[in-house]
Amino acid sequence: MAEVNLQSFNNSWYKPGGSLIGRLLWFVLNSLILKSMLPGSFWRRALLRLFGAKIGKMVILKPRISVKYPWNLSIGDHSWLGEKVWIDNLGKVSIGSHCCISQGAILICGNHNYKKSSFDLMVKPIIIMNGAWVGAASAIAPGTEMGKNCVLSIGSTAIGLLEPNAIYQGNPAVKIKDRVID
Repeated sequence: MAEVNLQSFNNSWYKPGGSLIGRLLWFVLNSLILKSMLPGSFWRRALLRLFGAKIGKMVILKPRISVKYPWNLSIGDHSWLGEKVWIDNLGKVSIGSHCCISQGAILICGNHNYKKSSFDLMVKPIIIMNGAWVGAASAIAPGTEMGKNCVLSIGSTAIGLLEPNAIYQGNPAVKIKDRVID
């Protein structure tokens, strides 16, 4: 039986985008502004846009958020990112309009192939459709798509396709009921 051999790990195929200087500058500014307690969303929106993120109108970006690669991020109009949201977007992350990503949520586009002895990197996009709500301290796995008006309850882990107008809970999250909006 084969064993894990991290010495053979090679992700040279992965290209994060941007220039080396641009990525270094981003990592510094991400730490100084996005992760800071600086009040207001204006600074965070402006910085993300400067580095290639597509940010809609009236997006609320709370303090202490982190975005790995802004050029892989799009957020629709009137959406919110709560404190300490971490977007580890090795791949594309698309957040629709009127979405809420609550505090401490993590969106992860990369993982490793546990079936390979070399533990190869795998990257898949995340899509969060209009009106969806990611509960506090929840995790979104690579390749997940949350349907329109879908809810992922607090502390849950989303993997795969989550139906529109449904509420999901658990690890892995399962549908517990339909979402009815008054």
